[in-house]
Amino acid sequence: MKKKAIYFLIILLIIGAAGYFLYTVLSGIDNPGYVLIGFSHWSLESSLITFFICEIVVFALLYFFFRLLGWFRRLPKRFKSTLKEKKEGKSQNALISGLVDSAEGNWEKAEKLLIKHASNSGAPLLHYLTAARAAQSRGALDKRDEYLKKAKEQDGDTDIAVGLTEAELHLSENQFDQALETLTHLESMDSTRASVLKLLHQTYQKMDDWEGVRRLLPSLHKNKVMLEAEVKLLEKETFSRLLKQMAKEADADKIQGLWKEVPKHLQSDQGTLEIYFAAMISAGASAKVEKNLAKALVKNWSPKMLILYGNVESENYPKQLQTAEQGLSLHSGSAILLRVLGKISIKCQQMEKAEQYLTKSLAAEPTVVAYQLLGDVLVAKGEALQASEYYKQGLELAAGELVSLAEGIVG
Repeated sequence: MKKKAIYFLIILLIIGAAGYFLYTVLSGIDNPGYVLIGFSHWSLESSLITFFICEIVVFALLYFFFRLLGWFRRLPKRFKSTLKEKKEGKSQNALISGLVDSAEGNWEKAEKLLIKHASNSGAPLLHYLTAARAAQSRGALDKRDEYLKKAKEQDGDTDIAVGLTEAELHLSENQFDQALETLTHLESMDSTRASVLKLLHQTYQKMDDWEGVRRLLPSLHKNKVMLEAEVKLLEKETFSRLLKQMAKEADADKIQGLWKEVPKHLQSDQGTLEIYFAAMISAGASAKVEKNLAKALVKNWSPKMLILYGNVESENYPKQLQTAEQGLSLHSGSAILLRVLGKISIKCQQMEKAEQYLTKSLAAEPTVVAYQLLGDVLVAKGEALQASEYYKQGLELAAGELVSLAEGIVG
């Protein structure tokens, strides 16, 4: 407005200066001339000075007339624009207030305020998405879905933004199937978007779908969705879970097929190795892993690995016993080693040696398994009375452990 007023004054000054200049020039001439205008039987005679001044005045009047006419023609549009700006200002304030109310837990108030001003907003998408979150927070899932539907109807490229919000809301309500459907669609649209991959991986985890997580692992690493250390931890958890799941199926071929796909750094990880060996043993294919298990045991001695080795159904029990006995030089006082040696000795039908190992194991640390095995040895030797005593001690120990466990749960 200020610029237009300045332009208006400049034009007036130019017109006035032009008139004054002409008047000064022509007034200085003795005979400035005259102008005669004839039309039909009418005629108009005027001095040249008067004619030029009248022309300037008429031009100025016509100029300002048409400018005024244009201003009146644009007036409705300006009025609409001003009204729109006013409404958008209100909707912007409503959006801010809605966000604040939502953050403070005033979800119903936030929802009503956001929806009331959504149609007049310059960013209606934000209104509907924020209102959907508020509606879910107060448990109104039908309203949430209604607002999400309205958000999808907005112009522009909003599919990703709406889809991510929808999936996140479904996920927080444990509506995993709906979340997965939305995220799968988003992945088909953009398979490199980090936000989509992150939510998809979380959904697979909560659904216990570790095959889905495994499929995502390369994308998570390539698109830097997670730190490298986090990806490696997720890799370990993923393949560990898959191995455990396949162990329940007791299909040794599938287990070995999966093991070939396990990254090299995990194939040498002790925890992952233990799960793999346990899966193969439970699938009845312990003979296929006996050599690798023995090597792993020598390389990384651990109680879990030792117990697994003791559960191997070997094709050569004496050799298995000989391999296990190599640990006595360093772990002669290990109750677990002595118990495992006793168990393998039974498989070798060496009852005297089995009794010696199991007796030493009980002396080092009484366990239910050792009492049970020693009882079995004595039964095989025909010493039923002594065997029953060991069985009894084993039952008492088991009962005591159950009581302690129950007390721990209650406490």
